Parts: sequence; C-alpha cells; structure tokens
Amino acid sequence: MTVQEILQLIDAIAPFDTQAEFDNSGLLVGNPEEEVTDILFSLDLTEAVIDEALVLGAQLIITHHPLMFSPRRRVTEEDYEGRLIRKLIRSDLSLISAHTNLDQARGGVNDVLVRLCGVEEVFGEGYLRYGDLPKAVPAWELSQQVGNALNTVVRLMGPGEAMIRRLGVSSGGGSEQWKEAAAQGCDAFLSGEIKHHHALEMADHQMVALECGHHATEEPGLYALADALQNALNEVECKVRIYQSAVPAYAFPQ
Repeated sequence: MTVQEILQLIDAIAPFDTQAEFDNSGLLVGNPEEEVTDILFSLDLTEAVIDEALVLGAQLIITHHPLMFSPRRRVTEEDYEGRLIRKLIRSDLSLISAHTNLDQARGGVNDVLVRLCGVEEVFGEGYLRYGDLPKAVPAWELSQQVGNALNTVVRLMGPGEAMIRRLGVSSGGGSEQWKEAAAQGCDAFLSGEIKHHHALEMADHQMVALECGHHATEEPGLYALADALQNALNEVECKVRIYQSAVPAYAFPQ
C-alpha cells in the first residue's frame, strides 16, 4: 500500500475538495509512491510525534491539523514549523492532514462528537450537527455527562438548572455555528472553544453554552478515521496507531 493509495482512501471517507478555502489538507510532505506498512495518527504534528513515528518504524503520519496554513518562502531551522518540515524530510516520513474535510464528513469529527454527547438521531451538515437527547436533562447534568464522555473539564455558561433536550455541536473553534444551532431549536450549543462575544449573544437568546476544549472535541473523530482506515487496510496488515497527545484540562479548586 502506497502513500497515494492511503490518500485516496481518506479522500473517499472525507473528500479533500470539501475543505475550507483557508485549509491545507492533503499530502503535505513526502513521496506518493512510498510503501507504507505503519501509520501514526496525531491531532497535531510535533517533534515528539515524529520521534514516536521513528521508534515505531512508521512511514506515514496522519494529523488533523495541517502545517503550512500560510505560504512559506523558506524552510529553515529558525522557526518551529520549519524545523518540523526539515525533520520529516530528513527522516523520510510522509505527512497527510485531514482537517476541515474531516470536520464536515459523514462519520467524521462532528458526527462522532454529537453521538458521544448522547444524541442518537443526528441532523445537520457542514460544521454543525444537532439532535435531541433521549430525554431532557438539566444543563449541569449534561455538562457532567459530556465531561465523562470526552474525558475533559466542561465549562458551563448559563443556568445549570435549564432543561436541555436539543443539543447542537461544532468541534474545535466552531462557536460561530451557534446561530444555526439556535435556528434549529437547540437549547444548548457545545464547542471546543466559545468566543466571549458568542457566549454573550447565546445568553441573550437564553441558550446554554458548553465549552469542552479544542482537543477533547476533535480527538474522537481522529480515532474514527483511524478505525476506518484500519478496516480498509487489514488486507495489507498496515498497523494504525494513535499518538497519545492529549492536553490535560484542569479544574480550579472551588
């Protein structure tokens, strides 16, 4: 199995032509014809991820967040991203990123997220998913359930006793999707990061906000992509591993 063939498998799951204009998903570094037997997944590329790939004998790293969002005129050791690119090349490692295309895909980041939050019948497209919980629950109880499901600390913005039946979600830094969630009758909106002015607007609309952390809302979707690829690659015994790069969330003492 080559890098190019794996790229095509990802494209079938989360088409690269659906990515946002600002995005840089796809094959970013490497040789499309390189043979692959081991893949390492990580939310972000760091030097530690590259080191782990080398220890495992992987030929390919797949990340959610890409490199080179902005055009580069030089690749040197003088900046962090330049050092990563040079280390990939020196190590003969390929890098594929699946970012906003995976956020939007059926079975992708936001589909996985909303189901982890307890929604069974899912609606929505693009960066928003929404649906009804099995029963209405107080916001404080929902925040605890979500925190347990995502292994994170949830920041609840709004009255804890507010009853939540319909929930909208948008992973990562997706708080601008709250208006569409409100238009769909959602009682609460969940994202990795809630911008301050969005939180104020949601409060004015009597809508509860749940901020769960960028990493916690996106990592489950990466596991889903890894599982899908592993199922497709079993015939060639390509090993898929996830780099444990979780950024811990801390709760301040009461």
